[in-house]
Amino acid sequence: MKKLALLATALAMFSSSAMAADMAVKAVKAPPPPPFAPWDFAFGAALMSDYVFRGITQSNHKPSVSAYFEPRYNVTKDLQLYIGAAGESISFANRAAAEIDIYGGIRPTFGIFAFDFGVWGYLYPGGQCFGSQYTLLQGNCGNDIDYSQGALGLPINGNFAKKNASFYEGYAKLNIAINDQWTVGFNEYYSPNFLNLGAWGNYASITAKWIAPSSTFGSSGIGMYVSGEFGRQWLGKSDVFYGIAGDPLYANGIQEPSYNTWNIGVGFTYSVFTLDLRYSDTDMSKGDCNAFTSDHTSKFDGSFTPINPGGFGSNWCGAAGIAKLSADLSAISNLK
Repeated sequence: MKKLALLATALAMFSSSAMAADMAVKAVKAPPPPPFAPWDFAFGAALMSDYVFRGITQSNHKPSVSAYFEPRYNVTKDLQLYIGAAGESISFANRAAAEIDIYGGIRPTFGIFAFDFGVWGYLYPGGQCFGSQYTLLQGNCGNDIDYSQGALGLPINGNFAKKNASFYEGYAKLNIAINDQWTVGFNEYYSPNFLNLGAWGNYASITAKWIAPSSTFGSSGIGMYVSGEFGRQWLGKSDVFYGIAGDPLYANGIQEPSYNTWNIGVGFTYSVFTLDLRYSDTDMSKGDCNAFTSDHTSKFDGSFTPINPGGFGSNWCGAAGIAKLSADLSAISNLK
């Protein structure tokens, strides 16, 4: 009897152990993956101390605000279609005070390679025309002449500026996620009529970004990154509106200055917020910068160049420090 009792006890213990093991397996079973969501949209806003575009201030080194909205359609988890609209406050030479961006494209991903192909349109409403006597006779300003300013160029420096500076670019981008910390990128943009100068424009750049390990700031939820970019903007010859009267080489348009630009900065993230602190600069001279931007604030400082015979100099293309606070959200990640 004792043997039978011991055998019954052993069987009961084995049965209990088997059930416990069974329960343990069920407890660690992975949950089913979330359903695939084809539609998403991203949106956000930012406040920056200076709006700098490819090394050149668009806000006269003054603060700027921006916002964007981007609907997205995920064909698959590795293929996304998107369109978007954005706006920034600016201070252009032609008196335009806002930039409106309309864009769209496709983002295919292959493992660590993330591509982006699209078209970007830049619109600058509210501009005025400031031309020369020659351009007025040629009808380049039409009926958009601001006679209150004398019509012959901008006040103070006499620079010329068209009413319409709008243009578009086609672009191709590639980001390579080397690992969890490092990403490098390659970018290419082309416009047949950059800033409506009459000159083609081609911009190419390389970027790099390092993301600090998540343990850097403990459990605070704060993230950090360091990033930088080096790029070159090539430009063609402008149309006659920006020509230099009496100059046999540039009477029908100036050779717009090509230049190098670079930036480097550090960013801190928390939830949907990012604080980015950045240094930006170019190698363009003050004289060529004046000729390129038609800076309405430039003053005479002896910055003579072949395309800037008046000697006025602009600091719009020089070194700048930029602080930017932004918030970026998406429907799937933040609003579900």
